[in-house]
Amino acid sequence: MVKNSKTFQKIGLLTAISYVIANMVGTGVFTSLGFQLAGGVTDLAAIMILWLMGGIIAFTGAQVYAELGSVMPRSGGEYHFLSELYHPALGFMSGFFSMFVGFAAPIALASMALGTYFSNVYSGINPKYIAATVIVLVSLVHSISVKSGGVFQNIFTIIKLLLILAFIIAGFVITPEPQNLSIIPSSVTWSQVLSSGFAVSLIFVYYSYSGWNASAYFVSELKNPAKNLPRSLIVGTLVVTVLYLFVNYIFLYVSPISSLNGQLDIGAVAAGDIFGRKGGIIMSGLISLLLISTISSMIFAGPRVIQVIGEDYSAFSFIKRKRKNGVPLIAILIQSSISLILLFTSTFEQLLTYLGFVMNIFAFLTVAGVFIHRKKYPNIERPFKTKGYPIIPMIFMAFIIWNMIFMFKEKTVETLIGLATLLVGLAFYYIAKALALEVNES
Repeated sequence: MVKNSKTFQKIGLLTAISYVIANMVGTGVFTSLGFQLAGGVTDLAAIMILWLMGGIIAFTGAQVYAELGSVMPRSGGEYHFLSELYHPALGFMSGFFSMFVGFAAPIALASMALGTYFSNVYSGINPKYIAATVIVLVSLVHSISVKSGGVFQNIFTIIKLLLILAFIIAGFVITPEPQNLSIIPSSVTWSQVLSSGFAVSLIFVYYSYSGWNASAYFVSELKNPAKNLPRSLIVGTLVVTVLYLFVNYIFLYVSPISSLNGQLDIGAVAAGDIFGRKGGIIMSGLISLLLISTISSMIFAGPRVIQVIGEDYSAFSFIKRKRKNGVPLIAILIQSSISLILLFTSTFEQLLTYLGFVMNIFAFLTVAGVFIHRKKYPNIERPFKTKGYPIIPMIFMAFIIWNMIFMFKEKTVETLIGLATLLVGLAFYYIAKALALEVNES
C-alpha cells in the first residue's frame, strides 16, 4: 500500500525548525492566561509550572514522533504512521480528518483571528475578507516552489520571534509600574498545582502547544530526515516552551492580576500597561504579523498529507500531482478551497469542537505505536530513540486519556458526533478500495 515519495527540493534543518515554531505559536499564549487566573491559578510559580508542564507533555510527544519518523521517513504524519503500525483504514481515517480538522479548520480559525486583530488597527474592513486574502496569497507563495515557501516561512518566523523578544524586553525595561513578584514556590503554589482549576487549565495550555509535530508531516522533503526530523521537533518545542514561560511571566510582571483575571485579550491589556493607550493597537498589529507564519506553516504541511493519500489510493490519484519542481499544487488548491469554504460558512469552530476528540485518538494511537514498532522490529537500527522509554510515551498517553475523559464529560454530545463521523472516514476508505479494485479489474 505505502509507496516511496519522489522528492525534489529539500528542506534544511533551520527551515524545519521554523515550521515547527510557527505552527505552535498562535493566539493561545496571548489569550489563555486570563482563564487560568479565573480558574484559581493565580500564583506566579504555579503558572510557571503549568506552562512548563504543557511544554513537557509536548516534548514527550515530539520525542516519540521523532523516533517513529526516523525509522519510517515518509511524509503524512499520523496517516503514514497509523497505516504502517495498525491498518491502512485507520491511517486513511486519520488523513481524511487531518484535511479538515488538522489543517483546513485551524487555517480558517487563525486567518479569522488575523482578520479580527487587523480590523482593530484598520477599522471598517470585513475580517473575513482579510482572512480570505491571506489564505489565497500565502497559498500562492507555497505554490511557487518549496524554496520560495521556505524563504517566506523563515522571514515571517524570524519576524515573529523578534517581535515576541521585543515585547518581552520592553516589558522588563519600560514598564512604568511593574508588579512585585516572587517565582519561589510556596505552600500556596502547591495547593494550586493540586487544584481542579490547575488540571483544567493544563488541558487548554496543552492546546497552546499544538503543532509540535509539524515537521512529521513533510518528512520526505527533509534533508537527512533521520537526524533533522528529531532535531526540528525537539528544538522547536524547547524554543517555544522557553518563549511561553517568558511571555506569561511578562504578562504578570507588567499587569496586576485584577486587570488580567478572566480577560480574553490578555496581550492587549499587558501592552496597554507597557506602551500606554495605544498598547491595544500595537498588540493587535503584533498578533496579526505573528499569525502569518502560523498560517503559512499549516498551508505548507497540510497538503503533504493529502498528497500521500493520492499516492496510495488510485481513486484519489489526481491529488498526488505535483509541479515539475515538486510542489503538490492540487493538494494545496484542495486545502485552500476547504479553508475558504469553512471560513465563509463559519463552520470551522464547530468542526474543531466536534472532531478535536477524534484527533486526540489518532495522536494517542500514534504514540502507542512506538511500543508496537519496537516489539515488531526489535533489532532495527533506530537513528533516534525516545529518551526515557517507556515512561515518556506513557506520560503522553496518560495525559491524552485524561484529556479525552474531560472532553467527553464537558461536551458529551459533540464528542459522540465526532466519534460518529469516524464512520464517514471509514466509508470513504472502502469506497476508495472499491474504486481501485474496479480500475484494476478493467
